[in-house]
Amino acid sequence: MGMTIAEKILAAKSGNRQVRPDDLVTVDVDTTVVIDNNCMPSQWRDILKLADPDKIIVVFDHRAPASTTASAAAHRTGREFVKKFGIKRFHDIGGRQGIAHQLVADHGYALPGGVLLCGDSHTCSAGVFNCLARGVGTPDVIFAAVTGKAWFKVGKTVRYELKGSLSNVVTAKDAFLQIAGVWGDHATMNVEYGGPGIASLNINARKTLTTMSAELSAEFATFEPDDVMMDWVRARNPAPFEPVYPDADAVYHDVREVDLSMLEPLVAFPDSVVENSQPVSAAAGTKVDQAFIGSCANGTLDDLALAAQVLKGKSVSSETRLIITPASQNVYREAVKLGIVDILLEAGAVITPATCGACGGGSMGVLGPNETCITATTRNFKGRMGDASARIFMASPATVAASAIRGVITDPREFIN
Repeated sequence: MGMTIAEKILAAKSGNRQVRPDDLVTVDVDTTVVIDNNCMPSQWRDILKLADPDKIIVVFDHRAPASTTASAAAHRTGREFVKKFGIKRFHDIGGRQGIAHQLVADHGYALPGGVLLCGDSHTCSAGVFNCLARGVGTPDVIFAAVTGKAWFKVGKTVRYELKGSLSNVVTAKDAFLQIAGVWGDHATMNVEYGGPGIASLNINARKTLTTMSAELSAEFATFEPDDVMMDWVRARNPAPFEPVYPDADAVYHDVREVDLSMLEPLVAFPDSVVENSQPVSAAAGTKVDQAFIGSCANGTLDDLALAAQVLKGKSVSSETRLIITPASQNVYREAVKLGIVDILLEAGAVITPATCGACGGGSMGVLGPNETCITATTRNFKGRMGDASARIFMASPATVAASAIRGVITDPREFIN
């Protein structure tokens, strides 16, 4: 019997000829990403050695720039750690700033066939590059940094066979909401994306799918390799790699087809994305106090450009605030060069530095009591973005931008076709 992409990588990295679901494996870790949350006083433990400093990346993203003394202390600890071990791949506050998962994409830090760990649950984002990427707790981050190892239980794999292509107004976020709404929870399982439809999706769109797979409770999310992905990595990282394809006779828990051409704009209703999405018409007219576009899932240049397409020549409602957070300073700079930022500012949006920000309720857009937000981010559970009484609807950047104009949840097809 053949193996899936996840199984083949776990086998290769653990020195096994073959692995099967429920096997326990210890694997070699190629890259460990340490974020500022790991450096918080309650989490950090003094590290006396590293397996290989060149396999470590340090990123300040959840608390950047620091908004509390504890966050500032965490950044100081992180800087001392970088100096102590001479870590070269360091993203401090400034021009190299950004959300860790976007920086992995910007710089080609994830290589096909590799294993990447980070102390954030949306680390599966990097699976767009045909690798195994997983969010783990701080103890596992430190263990991987010190030993170069990690262990996993092999999960079953669900394959999503994508076909067709998305229309201009329908996005990969809508495709994810369709998957989450129809098939629900994927706990203990891996997700593998493939099929002819991936050819119509660029890297940013694919990355939205792998990033959001964390909300399915998936263990790993991977994409089948193709030239688009391999060219992206080679343009950013000269290191050699071997793409990993599923075996023709791979055994899947299930194979499910998604026709991208048949999708429409969707909205996840408050408190969950699992089995909780409906057509935007079901929420249309709901007043929103805040509209937010950003995060590792939807803070890409494409996302900002789509929002600008909706907002061009329009104004944000006086009853609504629109906050936009680029996922990295690289994205921010490109958006400035292309005139996207000017369009967003003219419409009345606030553009923040590249950070996790309001996505996790950390800063720059925290919700108050009984407020309603429509967000193009990663999560919408109760209390995620601020006060526990706030309601959070999730949608694509196009739907969020359209809703900001009207001040109520609005179908983006009102503004673009």
